Amino acid sequence: MRTDLGTAEGIESREPVHFVTQQTRFALINNILQHPEQLPSMYELEELNPSVSEATVYKHIQKLIDAGIVKEVALDDDQRRQGYPWKFYGLTEEGRTFLDEHNLLAAEETLQQIYETISDKPEKMVKYENSPRPDDA
Repeated sequence: MRTDLGTAEGIESREPVHFVTQQTRFALINNILQHPEQLPSMYELEELNPSVSEATVYKHIQKLIDAGIVKEVALDDDQRRQGYPWKFYGLTEEGRTFLDEHNLLAAEETLQQIYETISDKPEKMVKYENSPRPDDA
């Protein structure tokens, strides 16, 4: 995470906890935590947030990346497969530490259990969920 979360672009005057608990950003963080590999693709994040536009999901993920909470990781060129995602989003070590320090990881296990019970995932989401992930994430 940046040395001072409060100075990340777009959140100059906001308290860091308020920034990450904004409804859409917090939902995205929860989506990352509940994902089996904790590295969902953009498509998976969009599917898990059907009431939010794709552009909004992208915008909030970018804000979380800019703040150092989330990182984008990509498959190496030789690992990429046509028809599968190659970019994924996960928590940074600093982001995980920040969330833990503010007791925002308490429901991590419950979130994972809830995710396992989703039975109506689109075929494409199941395919993406089971796609290869970067080794060095």
